[in-house]
Amino acid sequence: MIRRNIRPALLLIFFITLNITAFAKDVFPDGTPIPEWFRQNKPTDISKLGKKYRLTDFNVTNDSAVIQTKLIQAVIDKAHENGGGVVIIPKGTFLSGSLFFKKGTHLHLEEGGKLKGSDDISNFPVVMTRMEGQTLKYFAALVNADGLDGFTISGKGTIDGNGLRYWRSFWLRREFNPKTTNMDEMRPRLVYISNSKNVQLSGVKLINSPFWTTHLYNSENVKLLDLYIYSPKEPVKAPSTDAVDIDACKNVLIKNCYMSVNDDAVALKGGKGPRADKDPNNGSNQNIIIEDCTYGFCHGALTFGSESVHDRNIILRRIKVNHAERLLWFKMRPDTPQNYEYVLVEDIEGQDIGNFIFIQPWTQFFDLKGEQVSGTSKIHHITMRNINLDCNNFFNVGAAKEINPSQGFGYKMSDFRFENINVTARNHLEINTAIIDNFKLKNVTVNKKKLF
Repeated sequence: MIRRNIRPALLLIFFITLNITAFAKDVFPDGTPIPEWFRQNKPTDISKLGKKYRLTDFNVTNDSAVIQTKLIQAVIDKAHENGGGVVIIPKGTFLSGSLFFKKGTHLHLEEGGKLKGSDDISNFPVVMTRMEGQTLKYFAALVNADGLDGFTISGKGTIDGNGLRYWRSFWLRREFNPKTTNMDEMRPRLVYISNSKNVQLSGVKLINSPFWTTHLYNSENVKLLDLYIYSPKEPVKAPSTDAVDIDACKNVLIKNCYMSVNDDAVALKGGKGPRADKDPNNGSNQNIIIEDCTYGFCHGALTFGSESVHDRNIILRRIKVNHAERLLWFKMRPDTPQNYEYVLVEDIEGQDIGNFIFIQPWTQFFDLKGEQVSGTSKIHHITMRNINLDCNNFFNVGAAKEINPSQGFGYKMSDFRFENINVTARNHLEINTAIIDNFKLKNVTVNKKKLF
């Protein structure tokens, strides 16, 4: 009897050890353990969030042509005044300008329910906010949450930015004035969450944003789960409709999301300018995980910059990418000190990709403001592994000194590792190991030819 029990006991010990080992290996690129918080992911349960405030119970009507901002805001205010609760968008379409959620309030969109943004910019007030790496006055988003703890957006409904009129206006203005910048044309974002913690967005569709779709600023412990984020690239391009902009945040999880937008899917922000690292409004992004997602068209699946100062412990894993212009993109601004470190990109499948990795100076809207950049920018401890990809360009990486010597701009690249890479590519097939210090390559195959 004792002998018969030995084998099952040993197997049990083996599997327990295996699981412990697996969890022990679940670490950030710098070796620090990934907290359990990143693995505890459940849909929002609105039954635990207090009283429900259904819009149609408060004189808000299902009408896609009538602006009802004041009535909807009054429902949010009432929920807040009564100690909190869930503002529910029922089946139907409800047209609105900027809405401001308050302590204890939440947003839930039922299936078939749509919160639709006005296409008249006058319905979005100018407020002190954050935009393109600057703290300044700009238009509020459609949905705004500032200084909240535990705020949620949930459901199977839709937040529709109604962006077509804004997009057309932008391109018309760009045709009239080719130097038109993103912020010259007046456009609201779709969702803006700032100075908040313990936030969860789950289940909803975020579509047709006039500008950035989801902007997170100076926030901590934010989860984006099971979202559908979309804006078109044709017939009218939706300019700068980034799916998720992470701006000076800590602990962010993007999981099981679909993203297809006419700009970057996930972009890391944080500040710009020659003294950006000294500005207290700016900051670094740390402990960011994007996993189990599917990508349609986008400019960059994971983009560092262009307004970014410091990013550390960034993971992109277990994703499928179709039609992205770049898998991994580092935008190196000659007018901004930047430090991109400890990045892991692994377990990726993709086709029709423009660039496997793209590192070049980003000179659009270059402005030193009469100063010099403090220090040399750095990209280091970058790992890309277990990737099977069809792309146009494989190693599209340039050294700064070869491109911008007149500006005294430089960046150093070191401690890169490519492992188990299988790529079909048409251009930039060779890897220039000379421009990266301590570049380790193992089992790298390009066009069925093993390079290393």
